[in-house]
Amino acid sequence: MKYVFGPVPSRRLGKSLGIDPIPLKTCNWNCVYCQLGRSVPLTLERAEYVPRQDLIIEVEQALAAQKPGEVDWVTFVGSGEPTLHASLGWMIRQVKKCTDLPVAVITNGSLLYLPEVREEISAADAILPTLDAGNARLYKQINRAAPRFSYEHHVEGLNLFRQEYSGKLWMEVMLVQGMNDTPEALRELAQVLQTIDPDQVQITLPLRPPCEAWVRPADAAGVQQAADILGAAVSVAIPDSSQAQAARIGDLADTILSVVTRHPMRAVELQLLLSRWSAVEVQEAIRKLENQHQIQTVERGGHSFLSAAGAQYPKDKNML
Repeated sequence: MKYVFGPVPSRRLGKSLGIDPIPLKTCNWNCVYCQLGRSVPLTLERAEYVPRQDLIIEVEQALAAQKPGEVDWVTFVGSGEPTLHASLGWMIRQVKKCTDLPVAVITNGSLLYLPEVREEISAADAILPTLDAGNARLYKQINRAAPRFSYEHHVEGLNLFRQEYSGKLWMEVMLVQGMNDTPEALRELAQVLQTIDPDQVQITLPLRPPCEAWVRPADAAGVQQAADILGAAVSVAIPDSSQAQAARIGDLADTILSVVTRHPMRAVELQLLLSRWSAVEVQEAIRKLENQHQIQTVERGGHSFLSAAGAQYPKDKNML
């Protein structure tokens, strides 16, 4: 499948059937921790990046292949920023016609200052936007947004959406060691989150291959400090790779490529996800993709991850 993958274990949504309306890597941010590598170039235009009707056909096929209980959420999560797709609102509404499962959108939230974007995604049951910083300086250092996107616009959009949206608003904070895990940074962030008043604040960690080699997750003390400072609505979302099993649909190599393009994984995690196939079949499919130069191995934090060959991960430790 080109646009639907999984279900995969999600830090926030359990067993998530992913829908990707964006080609790798179409994004208006270039976050230091992004598991999909660098955004080169940054993309500003909303457009019909993938055929919306083809995407819905794949969703229908994937849902039909799942047994009850195998999927918890249907999730729009792009190889970049999903709200850049100009028909996202239409696709969300079509998916909700296909299934009674709840629909989520994982977004950086950068376009929520636009009324049309807020209206489009309001049909989803949960929206999971990002807020990693409590000030413009840290926002620039961590999220590295395109120049037209300011921190003030970002926070304004989040506040406006909170006022208009009746579904679940779950803010995500990616905690990066030495950047936004200090007491000062966390107190500033807590003040901004208080004005937005989300239903939940979810602390996540860059445990998958971060874009920049120097990025490290906050340690246990930093996570506890963040939970204490950010308030009662905080939860810590750490993935459990054993939760989900990908549906046995189509070619195994295509399934692997579809997953690691959006969700880079260690080989052991991938084997758990693909437990409907034998270990020999999985290894043969991985070798096939490597020989065809469709996947790459990325080294981060002492671990090896499989990712799409087109994802760009700098090997040095520079912050540029």
